[in-house]
Amino acid sequence: MKRVTLALTLALAAGLSTQAADAQTLKTVKDRGMLSCGVSQGLPGFSSPDDKGNWTGLDVDLCRAIAGAIFNDPSKVKYVPLSAKDRFTALQSGEIDVLSRNTTWTISRDTSLGANFTGVTYYDGQGFMVKKSLKVNSALELNSASVCVQTGTTTEQNLADYFKANNMKYEVIAFGTNDETVKAYEAGRCDVFTTDQSGLYANRLKLASPNDHMVLPEIISKEPLGPMVRHGDDQWFDIVKWTLFAMITAEELGVTSKNVDEKAKLENPELKRVLGSDGNFGEQLGLTKDWVVRIVKTVGNYGEVFDRNVGAGSPLAINRGLNNLWNKGGLQYAPPIR
Repeated sequence: MKRVTLALTLALAAGLSTQAADAQTLKTVKDRGMLSCGVSQGLPGFSSPDDKGNWTGLDVDLCRAIAGAIFNDPSKVKYVPLSAKDRFTALQSGEIDVLSRNTTWTISRDTSLGANFTGVTYYDGQGFMVKKSLKVNSALELNSASVCVQTGTTTEQNLADYFKANNMKYEVIAFGTNDETVKAYEAGRCDVFTTDQSGLYANRLKLASPNDHMVLPEIISKEPLGPMVRHGDDQWFDIVKWTLFAMITAEELGVTSKNVDEKAKLENPELKRVLGSDGNFGEQLGLTKDWVVRIVKTVGNYGEVFDRNVGAGSPLAINRGLNNLWNKGGLQYAPPIR
């Protein structure tokens, strides 16, 4: 019996030792005093800097929320602009702690890059933008068109699949960065620009005459966009994952950046669990009891973040659609905090 007990004790100690060895990202971030966040090189609504270097966007706010949960200060983030080609290498090498850069969740990326997706911040789909002068109203009218596309993305394969399935010919004109692709399209080097539909609306704002261009109605793919973290640190995976879930849960419960303090005083059992006065869910993540309060007070709930960056309160004015809460006809759904 003693031998069995000793064996179990040693096994448990070994397991805890391995877990402690793996769970280093949170400690590294705390010791550094800053979260390193990989973002795009400039995509309005998702991650883009102003002329003073201040970053804003849906992907940016996810990183701000993580910093809010850890430091109670959403400004403690270093933003690392990355091309589509370089983004995964930066995560693998440890240059960044989290990749929050309009990246599509696919099986190949989830299994071959040494990284995990932690959730879906934005449900998207690939589309097409054309000049109105082309007098095209459907992607099915694009036979023999030249198409500008960015390399290192899922866009190229989706494009090939769509045109092959519809027995259409096309010419690919590929570029290394998003800005190069947009400039080439605007200069007339191709007939069509294709990327995720949210990106089409964002990039249209960059054009000299946005109203001269239109986004075609077809959606040709599923593009669930979300953050990624490296394999091997389950604690960090949980922190990034549950930061997003906390923002979604807060919206569902009607907790906003303006009323979170008042909501925290209520005797509602679910609110008490979520906002930290009941249970030790924050400590289980390696954070504080009030981790959700910190996130919502400093950054907002998911609805607030969506609205100001890509929704009705932004220049993009994109409808919530699939990104609405599950109980409002959308797909955004968070497991319970209990």
